[in-house]
Amino acid sequence: MLPSFGAARHRNMNTILRHSQTRCIPTFLTLLLYSPRPISTSTTTTTPAAAVSSFHRMLNSHPPPRILEFNKLLTTLVKSKHYPTAISLCSKMELRGITPCVITLTILITCFCHVGRVALAFSVLGKILKRGYYPFDAVTLNALIKGICVSCGVLRAVKVHDELFSKGFRFNEVTYGILIDGFCEAGRIREAIAVLRAIETWGRDDLRPNVVMYSTIINGLCRDGFVNAAWDLYREMVANKVSPNGFTYGSLIHGLCGAGRLEEAIELLDEMLREGIRVSVHIVTVLVDALCKNGRVLDARYLFDEMIQRGYEPNIVTFTALMRGYCLNNDVDEARKLFDKAVRWGIVPDVQIFTVLIDGYCKVERLGDVKNLLCEMYRRNLVPNLVTWNSLINCFCKLEGVLSAREVLKEMNARGLSPDIFTYTTLLDALCKSKHLDTAITLFNQLIKRGFSPDVWSYTIMINGYCKSERIDDAMNLYKKMLQKHLVPHIVTYTSLIDGLCRSGGISAAWELLNKMHHNGLPPDNITYSILLDALCKSERLEQAISLFNQMIERGLAPDVRSYTIMIHGYCKSERIDEAMNLFNEMLQKKLVPDTVTYICLVDGLCKSGRIPYARHLVNVMYNDRPPPDVINHLDAHHTSHYLVSAHC
Repeated sequence: MLPSFGAARHRNMNTILRHSQTRCIPTFLTLLLYSPRPISTSTTTTTPAAAVSSFHRMLNSHPPPRILEFNKLLTTLVKSKHYPTAISLCSKMELRGITPCVITLTILITCFCHVGRVALAFSVLGKILKRGYYPFDAVTLNALIKGICVSCGVLRAVKVHDELFSKGFRFNEVTYGILIDGFCEAGRIREAIAVLRAIETWGRDDLRPNVVMYSTIINGLCRDGFVNAAWDLYREMVANKVSPNGFTYGSLIHGLCGAGRLEEAIELLDEMLREGIRVSVHIVTVLVDALCKNGRVLDARYLFDEMIQRGYEPNIVTFTALMRGYCLNNDVDEARKLFDKAVRWGIVPDVQIFTVLIDGYCKVERLGDVKNLLCEMYRRNLVPNLVTWNSLINCFCKLEGVLSAREVLKEMNARGLSPDIFTYTTLLDALCKSKHLDTAITLFNQLIKRGFSPDVWSYTIMINGYCKSERIDDAMNLYKKMLQKHLVPHIVTYTSLIDGLCRSGGISAAWELLNKMHHNGLPPDNITYSILLDALCKSERLEQAISLFNQMIERGLAPDVRSYTIMIHGYCKSERIDEAMNLFNEMLQKKLVPDTVTYICLVDGLCKSGRIPYARHLVNVMYNDRPPPDVINHLDAHHTSHYLVSAHC
């Protein structure tokens, strides 16, 4: 009997691997390797329609052909998932007096399970037993278990297993592999591992963990993010002298890349090459993509070229991944060279590879190249998808204005594509930034009427637009609507509101909102604090600014140059020069480099307080440290410069 799967869940996968008391069963990962095959497959490919036609022709033959020929055609229908058709043909066959064999009945069991008619599948099983086929091949039982797993779920399949087991039926490793895969597909990795652990306790020589079993669970663990547990299981299978295959390595490499553990993934690739295991193009593509996303485009290119030298041929997905990496680095010319290379290799470009290149040209503001590439797409009879159009609309918004972008939107609609929320968000952002707030409001209301649900960014853009136009009441009302829709504001949302409140004189409300951020688990960043600090200092509330500055540090946020500069300026305005100098020295101790505004604020404060020697010393420090020219130019133009320049000379 299988172990009980109703036990309390462990907290993590590593604990399961260490403390599971049951020792497992076999596998079912690649069902192509182990799936019940009622008959041997033909070397020729038959379409479902041709299979049905041939089946009817054979039914009308006198005498009819062997049952094996009917089974071949039924198998074709099952592979193409034409289950009801296969069931109907089986019925017609029996009506013509052709007796099905155990293989035919096994096919029928599979079909009934796939269409959810489990009771009929059991009736066919009873027919098999009644006709004396018992003991029969486990393929029939496996077809039943697999079908139930697919149509009714793995827990129902376990129940059927237990019922049949109690009646004396015995199952092989394929059966338990089916259950392992069923648990993994259902996201019940703990139960899959329990099955794996159970097998060693049963002491059956014909039932031991194998590469497919291990690989199925390793794949499930990696897919669910339990990469450490997958790695431990991999080491266990190697220790148990079970050799990993390409699927095992591929699952681990994919999981490690997703977890950002690229060096370990590359080591596994090296191990595959040393062991002579064929590396699939998919594995290379996963690594290239991960390296590019982590900013390691040169390493990705080295891997790409190395694999070509070893005889591997990258596919269009590999080329696209590497091109995307170059475009992320704004090296769109190198991406174009790769595109041309792919074409020379005979790879037919698809919409996705064009979209990557179009997006790359958009980011470097080469609108002419964007238009040429779009024309090239049309020449190849390729239709831009929604992602392509969104890139184009974003590009036109930035380079030619909202009106041109809306023309692109019209063309998109004319070609049968409807905008999504990202399209509208791009237009809203462009309208607000170009100070067309009323038009943005109209568009925002239109998208709601059309059934769209604005997301956090749509609301944030509108809130920021209201705040920049000093319509803080409208911004706060939209913020409240956002909360009513159970949308969680982003830090940018809060920062926009705090800035708007400060501009409108609502500093107390802004501070309250900042504290609300902290209590809601969204700690304000330096930008948010700096906005409020600046408002407090400008409104001559220095003590409150000092309190907020200290609160910021107490909450674990290290002030940046802007925060220090705001406070130094506040101290200088209040003629508290010693405290300003202390803060300046604290900046230097923390290896923060003062900017132009920092120096000007401090020099101005020193001069106004009559501390010319200190100001002279500060200028000497600036000259020795070779500050940027704009610092010196600004000081030379400053009203104190005549004191300082003469002193310096």
